[in-house]
Amino acid sequence: MNKPLASVIITTYNKPEFLKLVLLSYTLQTEKDFEIVIADDGSSTETKAVIESFSSKLKTPIIHVWHEDDGFRKTEILNKAIVKTTSNYLIFTDGDCIARNDFVETHLKLRKEYCALSGGYFKLTEDVSEKITNEVVEKQQCFNKHWLFSYNQPKSFKLNKLTTSALKAKFLNIVTPTKATFDGMNVSCWKKDMLAVNGFNEQMKYGGLDREVGERMMNNGIRFIQIRYSAICVHLHHDRPYKDEALMRLNKKIRQTNKKQNITFTPYGINKNE
Repeated sequence: MNKPLASVIITTYNKPEFLKLVLLSYTLQTEKDFEIVIADDGSSTETKAVIESFSSKLKTPIIHVWHEDDGFRKTEILNKAIVKTTSNYLIFTDGDCIARNDFVETHLKLRKEYCALSGGYFKLTEDVSEKITNEVVEKQQCFNKHWLFSYNQPKSFKLNKLTTSALKAKFLNIVTPTKATFDGMNVSCWKKDMLAVNGFNEQMKYGGLDREVGERMMNNGIRFIQIRYSAICVHLHHDRPYKDEALMRLNKKIRQTNKKQNITFTPYGINKNE
């Protein structure tokens, strides 16, 4: 059996209604040769039921990687998910990000050796998020600015993140002042490059955990390419009750040490024996 071209790793935690919409968006992809690996940080059985309902709708089975709910352990479940992937190329996103139908195709088309692709996301307001239905996703209306305006999504420059023009996207990717980083909502890399830094640092909690692994990859010679206007997804609105300022300060300290000491490999990653 041939390996799929990509593994899409989707993180989730007790948001089954969001996950339904997100998984639906992957049944609509123009590129079909990919697998989905759900990195589930301890959701209830309702999430499992959603995943099982989509298993027959996709070309390859959905791999559900789950561990018990024991607080915010996103880095741990991501590492477990990486181990379960079968392809050579990894696309990371979240269970609250609906992918445009060319999302997987774009990541695969733009991939390069010794590089990672740094995508963006367009944040929907709470009111607009509540209007997203299966039909809206199937018709791709949530990526249409005129549809968004009809439900009072504010007009802003950030709407350019929904452009369908490849030329415009290429230009904006070049001129944007935003640095290309590892943002877990929309980023891709070669599996070998992720394994070379031993995956995510499991000391990290909410706040910069994805940037941290990206910074170690950069220290290891991986170049990040900006594709925030090319690979498109929209982010459903929600609160973040797990945000903890004390833990975020600890995360910042880890990142500062990595920068000062040019650290590439974490002993708190996938392989705990090195």
